[in-house]
Amino acid sequence: MTENNHTVIVAKDLADLIPVFFRNRQKEVETLRSALAAGDFDQLRQLGHRMKGVGNSYGFAKVSEIGKRVEDGARAGDKTAIDACVGEYADFLSKVQIVYE
Repeated sequence: MTENNHTVIVAKDLADLIPVFFRNRQKEVETLRSALAAGDFDQLRQLGHRMKGVGNSYGFAKVSEIGKRVEDGARAGDKTAIDACVGEYADFLSKVQIVYE
């Protein structure tokens, strides 16, 4: 399970789970935006932490990497950094190409 730019190689046995995974990630983007608008750094930290775990579990290292940055930004109270992460996350989700192996 590796990732190159917007192409992600995912194990074939996860193919049935990926549509739900992506629906949840899209909802997560909206939740991140709402929490950021509200200045809810505790929720942002929790969301970032969850992203860290779920991304690698499904073969999406980029999701985990962005999650770590969201979590770190929330701990620092850095709205600008988190906003950039949310934009990058939404962009990644809209462009990602999945290859099953």
